[in-house]
Amino acid sequence: MAEKDICEVKCMESEKVKEVKRQMLREEEVNRLSGTFSILSDSTRVKIIFALSKEELCVCDIAYLLNLSISAVSHQLRVLRNARLVKYRKQGKMVFYSLDDEHISTLFNEGLKHIRE
Repeated sequence: MAEKDICEVKCMESEKVKEVKRQMLREEEVNRLSGTFSILSDSTRVKIIFALSKEELCVCDIAYLLNLSISAVSHQLRVLRNARLVKYRKQGKMVFYSLDDEHISTLFNEGLKHIRE
């Protein structure tokens, strides 16, 4: 017989529920966080994040690395930049991309550790 994955009795631990409710995320935070995870659900963007977690790269480098057009990479970088996951700096006529901050690297590496365990 299969084990049931729901409570067989309806009850509520009111103190626990009250405490979690007090700490619950604001709707804006829920939307922004789910948006970030949604953006990271694209395999091309995951590859870009991984590459940038290793090294600052220009658009051409990323395109060559992923065997994609510069236009396709630029589009994905724009999505990542708008979500504040990557940032860029200009050096003459070159544009170099890196992860926006250490939080992105931590988020990515923790996800990677989780799937590798």
